[in-house]
Amino acid sequence: MATDIQASNVHADPRTDPARSADVGHRWPFSVSIVIAALNEGDTIGGVVERTHAICPEAEILVVDDASTDDTAAHAEAAGARVVRRPYTLGQGAGIKTGVRAATGDVVLLLDADGQHDPADIPRLLDLIGPYDMVIGERDRAGQQNVVRWLGNSALNRLGTYLVGIPMRDLTSGFRAMRRNVMLDVLHLLPNQYSWSTTSALAFAKAGFHVRFEPIVVRRRESGQSSQKLLRNGIRFLLIILRTSTLFSPLRIFFPMFLLLEGLAVGGYLWSVAAGAPKLHLPPSTVMFFLGGLVLFFFGLISEQIAHLRFRSPESWLTVGPARR
Repeated sequence: MATDIQASNVHADPRTDPARSADVGHRWPFSVSIVIAALNEGDTIGGVVERTHAICPEAEILVVDDASTDDTAAHAEAAGARVVRRPYTLGQGAGIKTGVRAATGDVVLLLDADGQHDPADIPRLLDLIGPYDMVIGERDRAGQQNVVRWLGNSALNRLGTYLVGIPMRDLTSGFRAMRRNVMLDVLHLLPNQYSWSTTSALAFAKAGFHVRFEPIVVRRRESGQSSQKLLRNGIRFLLIILRTSTLFSPLRIFFPMFLLLEGLAVGGYLWSVAAGAPKLHLPPSTVMFFLGGLVLFFFGLISEQIAHLRFRSPESWLTVGPARR
């Protein structure tokens, strides 16, 4: 509790703190890096960088080229971005991690390279950094590419809400701003693929930092097809749900399973008694369900303790100032 209060006290609102605003020569009392992970987005990346620079001329714009086979890097550099080239493709999550590490700003804003996100929304997200540590652009139903993806994302949102206890309204949105020093301390939790967005938002919330979802309007893709195949692959989607559950709040998953198995154990015993078995006789099914439930409960308890160790708040999180490198 003391840590949460202390963390809240250092979140000065950049819109209402004149002492901090006087120290800088631009709109926000912190430096900003805009990170764009791109793979074969040569048709759109130049326009995205140009529009972003027009909205935030003081921000560092960093494009991470995930070993594109087209002229993505050349177009990004021509538009004025700093480009980091990866030698081979690992995935969007790996590109985001590379960009966050290479960024120099106190606050990192993530933007898609395909033109779906409107750079005009960037100031709305950055204005909320201060009272909030992560601000996520929340898409409406029309912003989802198809019904299947919308249903899958809705399931992830409900699961995330259950795991961290606060509303998670669009966990898979990649348009977000966050404090870089906090993000650096949770990078090791992020996978190299698309579930980085879900994992990072839940990591901030689980660690007690403030997450806000700000409604935005998403454009149609300017070219190509979405490379997001998460919901087309049921096995991968199931693995993401299981990984998210066990990473952040395993006891919330294991405890209901424990109750279910213990209920089955009692039900098996009552059934055997009703069938005429001696009251002191324990049927094999009762013993199996009872012991299985205990094993799951203690396994979940140990997992919960391990999960909590991942979210201890380093002192660097409580420091407002230059981004930790």
